[in-house]
Amino acid sequence: MQNLYELIKESLHFNKFTLNDLVCVEYTCPLTEENASIFAQSDYIIHVLSGKKTWKTIHGLWPLKAGDTLYVKKGAARITQYFEESFCMLGFFLPDTLIRESLADPLKMTPVIRNIQIDKFTAAELKQSKYLDGFFQSMLTYFRGKEQPPDSIISFKINELLLNIVSDSSNAELISYFKSLTKSTKPSIHSIMEQNFFYNLSLEEFAKLSHRSLSAFKREFRIHYGSNPGKWLLTKRLHYSANLLMQDQLNITQIAFESGFENASHFSRAFKQEFGKSPIEYRKSIS
Repeated sequence: MQNLYELIKESLHFNKFTLNDLVCVEYTCPLTEENASIFAQSDYIIHVLSGKKTWKTIHGLWPLKAGDTLYVKKGAARITQYFEESFCMLGFFLPDTLIRESLADPLKMTPVIRNIQIDKFTAAELKQSKYLDGFFQSMLTYFRGKEQPPDSIISFKINELLLNIVSDSSNAELISYFKSLTKSTKPSIHSIMEQNFFYNLSLEEFAKLSHRSLSAFKREFRIHYGSNPGKWLLTKRLHYSANLLMQDQLNITQIAFESGFENASHFSRAFKQEFGKSPIEYRKSIS
């Protein structure tokens, strides 16, 4: 699976600024497939300048067009691309430490909104406003310049962006998520796993999403789940696929992909071992 954060941070082909783990970029989409899966170990904001694209996570689907802005939580997503027009965007990859440092004080007096389920937050569209529009226009001026602006300006501009977001009460879900970030030092392994198990991510990539070494990830996973991550992932994906088989719109190959398996053959073998029936037999038995 393509690591979008590292692809952009390490490439020489994008118009970007970096400050430690913060990456700000203006680019025309580097992905060529109509459907692709990506992940990033940091949260990121997408502001679309031209074209269309759809982001899909376990908890939502966000079709984006020019002028739209989406905040995406660290993790994986499935992307659908449309090639009628070049897709160009501004992207801001935000490390957790920066969010905590910028928002710890502003959010101290913000009450927790009880009816918002933070454990199901994966992305949120930001409403257009004159403040956000002004921010993106000002960043375009820097991107179109010949040199990277001083680090102090980049830091100031990102603080401006985050403060504008939390000052808008319509971003209640995102504000509650930010508040939860200020109270933790690392992402929740439970949240990372429950929101990303059905992507074909390696254990090393899950550890990266969790901001832990592979050994620390495996150790804390076993403490939380009482199982090793490989076994847990296989069982979780198989039971997820069983639910998908109850729907008629997806064929077996699509279900294998949607459930995080590398190919349909591996999926079918593992499914029969778990349920005693092939995926096709299972579907017929419940129809």
